[in-house]
Amino acid sequence: MEWLERLIFPISPIAAPSFALCSDADQPRIRPRIWQQQLIQLLRRRSDPASTKGRDVLVHAGPGAGKTLGALLGFQAMQHEGRLSRFVVFCHRTSILRQWRDAAAGLGLSLEEWSACGDAGLLEQADGWLLTYQAAARQLPTLTAALQHWGGPDLLAIADEAHHLGMDPDEPDGPIWGRTFLDLSHGCRLRLGLTGTPFRADNLAFCAARRVRVEAQGQLVEQISPDLCVEPRQLIAAGDVRPLEFHFQDGWVEHSREGMPDRDVSPLSAEQRESWRARNLRRAIRLSDSSSIALQLLLRARRQLERVRQQHPRAGGLVIARDIDHASAIGRLLEEEGDRVDLVHSQDPDAAQRLAQFQEGQADWLVSIDMCAEGFDAPRLRVVAYLTTVVTRSRFVQGITRAVRMSSERSAIEDIPRDPSVIFAPADPLLMSYARSWSLSEPYRIRSDQPEDDATETSGGSWRGPSLPLEAVNDGAGEVIRLRTPELPRFLQQ
Repeated sequence: MEWLERLIFPISPIAAPSFALCSDADQPRIRPRIWQQQLIQLLRRRSDPASTKGRDVLVHAGPGAGKTLGALLGFQAMQHEGRLSRFVVFCHRTSILRQWRDAAAGLGLSLEEWSACGDAGLLEQADGWLLTYQAAARQLPTLTAALQHWGGPDLLAIADEAHHLGMDPDEPDGPIWGRTFLDLSHGCRLRLGLTGTPFRADNLAFCAARRVRVEAQGQLVEQISPDLCVEPRQLIAAGDVRPLEFHFQDGWVEHSREGMPDRDVSPLSAEQRESWRARNLRRAIRLSDSSSIALQLLLRARRQLERVRQQHPRAGGLVIARDIDHASAIGRLLEEEGDRVDLVHSQDPDAAQRLAQFQEGQADWLVSIDMCAEGFDAPRLRVVAYLTTVVTRSRFVQGITRAVRMSSERSAIEDIPRDPSVIFAPADPLLMSYARSWSLSEPYRIRSDQPEDDATETSGGSWRGPSLPLEAVNDGAGEVIRLRTPELPRFLQQ
C-alpha cells in the first residue's frame, strides 16, 4: 500500500489520468482511478499463495474506463512488491498493439512485440511481451518454449478483449484462440482477462473465469461472474467518459412490391412485427431520395457536428455503414456537402493506416463498416451516425461508445458532467431499447433457453422498390426522437 500511496499525486479532481516524471526514482507516476486501485488490491490478494479464489481475474469495464492502463498499473505494483516478474499481453488485432506499447512506455515499462525472429537481446530484457492471439496460435511450440525460458513462475498473462477466448464446455477442442491461451498460460502465476463486451450468443465461456448458477425467468442458467465490474454510468458520473445523447430519426416506410407501388406503409418506430421491423430498417438506411430517413439523419448529424465544433474545433464524426457500396455512397454524399471524409473497411490493406490518419488528422468524417469497434480509440469523435442493419446490442454499444472517450486536453477544460457526444440512428425499436440500457452492464450468460439475436442481417435479399416520398404520408414522418442518458425517459407511448 505504501507504493500505491507514492503513486498518487495531487492533481485537479476533474483531470484525466496523466503521466508525470518522479523526481526521485525517475519513473512515471499517475493518479489511478478508483477501480484501478481496486484492481491492484485484487491482484495482490489473488497472488497470495494462501488465496482460495484461484489465479484468474476477470475485469468488465466499459469503453474509456482505462483497462489497458489499469492492467499495466496492476503488473507494475506486483512487480515492485516482488509478486510478479514479467507479463505477456495477448490482443485480438494488430492495430491494438501500438496502444499497449505506448501505454507501457508511459509507465516506464518495456513491452516488446514478440516474434521468433525478433531481437533476442531486447526480448530477454523486456518487462513484457506483446502479440496477437493469431500470432500465438501460429507459433505455439516456439512461443511455449520461449515463455518457459523467459517468464518463469512469476508471470502474468493478460487476455485483452477476453470475450474472444470462448471455450465450449462440451467441445474442449473448440476455438483455437481460447485453446492457445489455455496452453500458454497454464503455468502463469496470474491470468487477467479484460473486456467490456458480453459474450456472443454461442454458448461459449471465458476459459479462465468463475461460473455461477442463477435463476433467470424461472430457469437456472450459468453465468460468468466478473471479479471487478465498472459500468459506463459510473464512468460518466466520475467524468471519466462522456455521456451520450440519442437522436432517433423516425419516418414511414412503404412495403410495395417491385414494379407495383402502393400505399402499404408502416411506421419505423412503432413496428413490432419482426419481419416488417427488419425490412423497415433495411429500407430506412438507403440513400434513395431527398426525403429518405437516412439522408435526413445524415444532414442532421452534419449540423450537429458543426455545432459541436464551435466549442471543440477538432471534433469529428463517425458513420457506421452497411457494406462497402453503402459506405462509398455515404462518403460521396458527405464530400458533395464539402466535408473531408476518410473511408475505412476491412478489405482495405491500408485500413490501420487510415484509422491512425483519422485519429491524428483533420478529416470531418470517418465512414466505416466493421473496423470501428473494440480497441478503436479516437477521443475527437463526438457524433456517430449508425446506419447499418446489424442490430445486436453488443455491436450497437460497441459502435456508439467510440464517442465516449476523452483526451487529457479536453478533460482539463470541461466541467463534470462532460459535454455529451451525440448519436443519430433510425428509430428502430430494438436500437431504441438498447439506448435505454447502454450505460448498464449485462451478465455474461453461458447458457440460456432464450436465444439472442445473431450478429448478422436478417434475410430479405437485395430488393429495391420505388421510394414513397415521406411528404405523401404527412403524419409525423421525419420526426426526431431525442433521448439523453444515462437517465432515460420513457417515450413513444401510444
